[in-house]
Amino acid sequence: MFRKILVPLDGSPAAEQILQKLGEIANGDREVHLLRVANASQLPGVDPAELQVNVLREAEEYLAALEARLRAEGLRVESHVRYGHPAEEIIEHIRHWRYDLVAMTTHGRSGVSRLLMGSVTESVIRGATIPVLVVRAAGVQVPEAVPQG
Repeated sequence: MFRKILVPLDGSPAAEQILQKLGEIANGDREVHLLRVANASQLPGVDPAELQVNVLREAEEYLAALEARLRAEGLRVESHVRYGHPAEEIIEHIRHWRYDLVAMTTHGRSGVSRLLMGSVTESVIRGATIPVLVVRAAGVQVPEAVPQG
């Protein structure tokens, strides 16, 4: 069914929680592809090219460590690093590599923080043409509904 699974990660412990589910959905001959989209903010007095090289290197090192851990658990794993806007790059990566499933967590932002920061997960769901498995990161507080009165 799902033979090629994309797992986008942003480097946060919340995003890595999806890795716990991989044993359930990625056994046997399935391939897991880890993706980290790097992006560097402009800083005054710092060479933008140097920033980009540094964030790409950090992303590669981060994924290499996760890849080694998952291989030790018996999974077939590949890693990819892209540079740019996370949601756009994830969707483009899906199109290019022809995955069967995207598996990711959501940080559970809502209200103003979601408006300001956007929701990468929501954008991926809207833009992907394949199934997207979304798991709410544990420990994420979901705001309670405000009683209308």
